[in-house]
Amino acid sequence: MSSLQEIAEVLRRSSRLLLCGHVVPDGDCLGSVAALGIVLEKMGKKVTMASPDPLPETLLFLPGADRFLTNCPSEEDYDTFVALDCSVPERLGAFRRCLDLDLQVINIDHHLNASSFGRHNYLDPGAAATGEILMDLIDLMGTGLERDVATCLYVAIATDTGSFRYENTSPETFRRAARLMEAGIPASAINVRLYEEKPLQTVQVLGAALEKLRISPCGKVAWVVVERELLARFSAGDEHTDGLVNFVRTIKGVEVAILFRELDPGRYKVGFRSKGEVDVHRLAARLGGGGHARASGCVISGDLTQVIENVVRETLRDVSGAGSQ
Repeated sequence: MSSLQEIAEVLRRSSRLLLCGHVVPDGDCLGSVAALGIVLEKMGKKVTMASPDPLPETLLFLPGADRFLTNCPSEEDYDTFVALDCSVPERLGAFRRCLDLDLQVINIDHHLNASSFGRHNYLDPGAAATGEILMDLIDLMGTGLERDVATCLYVAIATDTGSFRYENTSPETFRRAARLMEAGIPASAINVRLYEEKPLQTVQVLGAALEKLRISPCGKVAWVVVERELLARFSAGDEHTDGLVNFVRTIKGVEVAILFRELDPGRYKVGFRSKGEVDVHRLAARLGGGGHARASGCVISGDLTQVIENVVRETLRDVSGAGSQ
């Protein structure tokens, strides 16, 4: 694995860079891309910030959000490709093809199951967010933390720690947040944009999904299903399911919450959230996915009823095992 200092040197030598995060982008992904993009531009680099999928409405306030590309530009335009917060190449979507081009590939990530698909890889599963790694990298590059950069990094760290509620939040995480606030960011206003200004469709999807909420007899596993028909009913997209599984996890007594979201007919994205006893990364890994100990996911094909039955059974096994330890 490369050191952050080595990656900083590669970035200094680069002149034309394409930065990209993962499909269905979140705050850590987009905040990290935008923060690094702003820094590199101030260093005089030609930078393109990209996302395999459109940006969610709740994150359009990010500095530079209006400049993200969602289609692959010409390969001759770049000498370096930087993948951020992307655990496996498949999560780059259409931008995966950039890995086959004659480019310097830098891969920076913090997921437990992250793969070393770049020429230069920095993978730190101990970091609460990729934004934490970016903060260290920017310090090494000596460009400082001006307000727009600090805003992007705050969004990255705040969202991946659940507004500093998840157990990946460390004392160092709070020290980083303090530094970002000292850079002049409007933290309270950012928090309002992130958590208190949801699109109407998000609330509508939440209400409809909760009508079919199911809880296991032991009360420790709860799940909801979002099919394409439900989204179409409210002219909603995948982004409008954001936060749904976390809401289900708030039910008293529930240890693991599950969201089954239909991607295509017979194909489902399964998202897991745990309160603490169950390592859902291990659970998702058995099902072909991965992520973090308290937040992970996988994609499963098959009949929906059978998919739910199999996933809930596997989850109850882990819940039962955790309870007996």
